[in-house]
Amino acid sequence: MNAIEIEVDTDRCVGGGQCVIVAPEIFGQGDDGIVTVLRLPRPDEVAAVREAVVLCPGAVLALHGADEESAPDGG
Repeated sequence: MNAIEIEVDTDRCVGGGQCVIVAPEIFGQGDDGIVTVLRLPRPDEVAAVREAVVLCPGAVLALHGADEESAPDGG
């Protein structure tokens, strides 16, 4: 398995919180509502992170290196 990386563009985050709802053990929100990455996902949590990437209303999340052909990047 490749090293997993979660990329976040905090400047564009709208604080929608979908990532926190889908993967609360991976994502959090600061007092300002901006997403924070709490930790990298275990292999059994990668699917939830992929879902968070897809659901992100600001398209600010990207998942890299999760043994997939092409990681969604905020779509």
